[in-house]
Amino acid sequence: MSINVIYKTSATATGGRDGAARSDDGSVDVKLVVPKEMGGPGGDGANPEKLFAAGYSACFLGALKAVSGKEGVTVPADATVKAEIGFGPRSEGGFGITADLVVTLPGVEREAGERLLKAAHEVCPYSNATRGNVDVGLTLA
Repeated sequence: MSINVIYKTSATATGGRDGAARSDDGSVDVKLVVPKEMGGPGGDGANPEKLFAAGYSACFLGALKAVSGKEGVTVPADATVKAEIGFGPRSEGGFGITADLVVTLPGVEREAGERLLKAAHEVCPYSNATRGNVDVGLTLA
């Protein structure tokens, strides 16, 4: 596989899951907190799963818009994508994540919406990165 990189960015984390993460340009600057469910104190702060959810939901909405013309479906201005990211131990060892994308397309007929979701899932960079590695569910709300 070959990728013609047209954009590159970077971020640096310190302290692991209970530290901080910051993009090199400073536009992302978050405190990281381990959730209570994972043995941490919880509280205000982000974690890698929250950041992944934010990125995947935004990227998938962008993919919906990118394929909308080809599919003949207009993505409404109030469309939303909610990414629900799960974390837990894998039966093979180590840890893994799951992703469930819940897409709301007000005013779009169900059949057209389902077709749009399928097409977006084929081009979304997050979907392509996770394909075969993460169980991804797609739901049209």
